[in-house]
Amino acid sequence: MSIARTIAVSGLHAAELRLQVSASNIANLRSDGLLPGVPNTKNFPPAYAAVRVNQMESTGGGTSASVTRVSPAYLSAFDPSAPFADGRGMIASPNGNLANELVQVLLARFGYAANAKVIHADAQMAGALLDLTA
Repeated sequence: MSIARTIAVSGLHAAELRLQVSASNIANLRSDGLLPGVPNTKNFPPAYAAVRVNQMESTGGGTSASVTRVSPAYLSAFDPSAPFADGRGMIASPNGNLANELVQVLLARFGYAANAKVIHADAQMAGALLDLTA
């Protein structure tokens, strides 16, 4: 495999991870829970902790991506109708942003497409080289 193709494949993997993370964050934007420190006598699930992708260049070319939690993981919100609200009506709401997640989906899409084009161009160049030597 050529260096260009190896680098592009690492970019494809990073774009795929970015899309998975954004999909998870979008699906769980309303997955509220009780605030930390509040007694959980009815075993309510905790609030979803949003995550993000950290992408950096790899030694020797390409990119690597890792997933970390967003800090702070939740924001306090007022919802006295929630069954898990504390005495003041406060709940933990995931620290996510729909607009940011949609931008991340677009970044994943364009990153994937760009890396696929690199792989296609690399295959065409390899084919042209074989045609010249035949």
